[in-house]
Amino acid sequence: MNKIPSSSPAGTAKSPRLCIALLPVVFLLGCLISIMVAKGSDAVFDYSHWTLLAASALALVLALVSRSLDLKRLASGLRRSATQILPAVPLLILIAMIAATWLWSGVVPTLIEYGIRLLNPTFFLVVTCLVCAVVSVLTGSSWTTIATIGVAFIGIGRIMGYQEGWIAGAIISGAYFGDKVSPLSDTTVIASSSCGVDLFDHIRFLMLTAIPALLVAIAVYFGVGLITDTSVVGSRSAEILDMIHSVFVITPWTLLIPAVVLIMIAFRVRTLITLAVGSLLGVVGMFIFQPGIFQMIGSAGSPVPVVFKVLWSETALSTGMPVFDDLMSTGGITGMLPTVMLVLCAMLFGGVMLGTGMLAVIAGAFTARLSRRRSIVGATVGSGLFLNACTADQYLSIIIGSNMYRDVYGRYSLPPKLLSRTLEDSISVTSVLIPWNSCGVTQSTVLGVATLVYLPFCIFNYLSPIMTLMRAWRVSEKNETRQVLSGS
Repeated sequence: MNKIPSSSPAGTAKSPRLCIALLPVVFLLGCLISIMVAKGSDAVFDYSHWTLLAASALALVLALVSRSLDLKRLASGLRRSATQILPAVPLLILIAMIAATWLWSGVVPTLIEYGIRLLNPTFFLVVTCLVCAVVSVLTGSSWTTIATIGVAFIGIGRIMGYQEGWIAGAIISGAYFGDKVSPLSDTTVIASSSCGVDLFDHIRFLMLTAIPALLVAIAVYFGVGLITDTSVVGSRSAEILDMIHSVFVITPWTLLIPAVVLIMIAFRVRTLITLAVGSLLGVVGMFIFQPGIFQMIGSAGSPVPVVFKVLWSETALSTGMPVFDDLMSTGGITGMLPTVMLVLCAMLFGGVMLGTGMLAVIAGAFTARLSRRRSIVGATVGSGLFLNACTADQYLSIIIGSNMYRDVYGRYSLPPKLLSRTLEDSISVTSVLIPWNSCGVTQSTVLGVATLVYLPFCIFNYLSPIMTLMRAWRVSEKNETRQVLSGS
């Protein structure tokens, strides 16, 4: 009786059939849809860990049964996935720390107060989207924008009476537009370099789809602002402001903390260092600006244990005003641990799909019969969405997508800019819409809004791939190539 080899030289194992390669993905999506139908969208996060682990186990069993399991190839896939995703773990921990310290040092309450006093409720969503876009262009990071100023906008919007889905959608739309068109963005650099395109040519070409998508998003947010009842803002905001002043010392000096962080970002200081310094400044700010907060969230005595509590665990106030108490609560590092676990489970699933050769088989099926520009762009968009779901990481998806389609675009004389733009439109901005993708997991945790709750309101994010498809249908290859050569 022939035994299935436990290991073989890399590249000697046969590839699984397409029907087998698709089964783990179908299983994953089927389970998540069933959970959403049975228990609601909020439950997807709670069960995604086990679903991803089960899908990974299924992929391994299918690879073993189909004699396509190669341990060296599997190890290579796991290593490749880990290399892309593991650096996000310390970022998540630091984001949890900065969210906690910026709240209790008075940065977020100060921003909330100024926002309530200065912003017109009707234009709140538009202003939120535009401000997040500008900050993200300057920082080159949607994650940093959402974890800092985005958290403040969530609080302001809730007080003004907006649904949290609309608030999160405006924040994410603006932040991801800025990230996408910023020359400081790592995803933008990866997309252009992996396709062999000059960075600024890539950004100029992106504008053809990014700007129309953003304009439509702004128009929608403006319309929502006109029809949203903000009549309760006056009484509610007055109560909230009174409570903020009774708990926190509100002073513009607290804004020195985010100002220092923005300066570090402008000077291209490493993200980990910047967030660490931001967290440390938040701790210092607690002692300088909010000395009375230690007794409110801790007990009399040394404030050091209170600082560790703020950094590590859930911290909340009990004032008798539920709206205020919900705003003034943080989860600390322990609140971020479920997110870290989900990211690691997603990393495992992506590594297994890579290491078993299943992702390569599915990719080959996408590109096998492509010959026309429209079908090539459409397949690229579909592949981008599929890769985001499979690898759970935008960086890995961009790299794999560029490798999948570079030869196809070259074979039919399509400009490399078209490939890099399509990958950005279908991968970078849609990663935040997938509940188990590292981006979707992070932003839902930071903003406190489930991915499937904010998904319908991220107008820019799901319009971007649609704009790419529309241009593929409306613009001839000759005109597109002329625009590329002219740099328009």
